[in-house]
Amino acid sequence: MKCLFLGYDKKKTRLITLLERKGILVKNIKRDLKKNDLNKYDLYISFGYRKIIPQKYLKILRKPIINLHLSYLPYNKGSHPNYWSFVENTPSGVTIHEITRGVDQGPILFQKKIYFDHKKNKNLTFKSSHQLLFQEIENLFEKKLILILKKKYKKKIQKKIYSFHNKKDLPKNLKNWNTKIFSYLKKLKDG
Repeated sequence: MKCLFLGYDKKKTRLITLLERKGILVKNIKRDLKKNDLNKYDLYISFGYRKIIPQKYLKILRKPIINLHLSYLPYNKGSHPNYWSFVENTPSGVTIHEITRGVDQGPILFQKKIYFDHKKNKNLTFKSSHQLLFQEIENLFEKKLILILKKKYKKKIQKKIYSFHNKKDLPKNLKNWNTKIFSYLKKLKDG
């Protein structure tokens, strides 16, 4: 079995090594997907891939691209979902879904809600909460890998878009990801 892993490399995620230990040959790319990358692989995974895959390529592919996203879809599609879950008071979590035409709009395969209590844990930062979500998506992928490989999952169609943000939507007042969430939200509220 061969896998094209779009995005993070072995230094950033343990998932490539996990796939290789299952006997899967993995090619990792960060560059734009090209037409000659299509239909050469048995599995397509996107994790930390910062590029939008052209619709024409999605139509050519005979297999879906599985995306790992650090939000509880359909909330916080797009960029910086962890930040927006706190600012917009929407659920936090992780989602494994298929990539379709719209950004983070494809059918959900698996997901897990994560609850952060930033009022009790006043030392929780955007960075530490992101790191936890990162671990949770890797754990969820590892737990569901056999089902993904065997295509033994039920797709859940996303019916609504609750929020979507581009990279440029991140406010300039967030200077550091080590910012404590409780203090940051209090300042936002107090104006």
